[in-house]
Amino acid sequence: MKPIAISCGEPAGIGPEIAAAAWAATRDDIPTLWIGDPRHLPDGTTFQPISDVADASKICPHAMPVIVRDFGGPATPGIAQAAHAQGVIDAIATGVKLTTRGEASALCTAPINKAALHDGAHFVYPGHTEYLAALAGVERVVMMLACNALRVVPTTIHIPLAEVPQHLTTDLLSDTIRITHDALQKDFGIVAPRIAVAGLNPHAGELGKMGREEIDMIIPTLTNLRTEGFDIVGPLPADTMFHDGARARYDVAICMYHDQALVPIKTLDFAGGVNVTLGLPFIRTSPDHGTAFDIAGQGIADATSMINALRMAADMARARG
Repeated sequence: MKPIAISCGEPAGIGPEIAAAAWAATRDDIPTLWIGDPRHLPDGTTFQPISDVADASKICPHAMPVIVRDFGGPATPGIAQAAHAQGVIDAIATGVKLTTRGEASALCTAPINKAALHDGAHFVYPGHTEYLAALAGVERVVMMLACNALRVVPTTIHIPLAEVPQHLTTDLLSDTIRITHDALQKDFGIVAPRIAVAGLNPHAGELGKMGREEIDMIIPTLTNLRTEGFDIVGPLPADTMFHDGARARYDVAICMYHDQALVPIKTLDFAGGVNVTLGLPFIRTSPDHGTAFDIAGQGIADATSMINALRMAADMARARG
């Protein structure tokens, strides 16, 4: 396998330390390379600068391969520096170039701080996902959160709850389901994906008594997709979708808004969930947490999600062949 590129993320956060820990945990079976300033890695990290990506696989078992980027100075744990913002952005762009050129098999991104990027480099994107979509020239992508017990997709993401009904449209829901279905086949090796769709309202609207979004938009959309051959159940009451028996009946749950999707997966596996961007022309995974400024530099950050993100990226790369 060609190496998985890891972008450094915010140097003042836990990104460098969980990247180093993840390399140590996976170095014998998953080749990786890290893009960033080695001064930001934890003290004692064994690393080796590389100029040729092809060297990463043979170096990885012995040292952390690093594509060196000069950020101009060391990082202070917990305190983002505006001077580092452009370096963080460039590391992401470098990872995208490596994957689109076929030099890397996937991109795994460490957490960023959007405010720091905006203040330091006028970063105009709401987050990683939108920036990656822009670099790839893709109009619509889908965020999936995944762990061993559950895969969830929020149809709407980072918008106020009061605005969710107006953002939910037939086109958005259809595109979300189509992109998810294709990715389950291509990246997860599921030949005939089983899709469960949550309702928006309590009890999935209860025949219109608790809201009409299910009757007016969600049900007709799902009916149309079923006629095309999609294996879909729903809309289902969200409060009965996530117990053990229910989860056994589907491969992914499509939810209507952010917390409806993220609460169950974070409850089931708070430390181990992985963020996957579907619909890109390359594989992208990320740990499902933020920069954790409050514990950065203390050596106590849990690298489980980053390790799982690398393992999932490797599995997806193998599925794509």
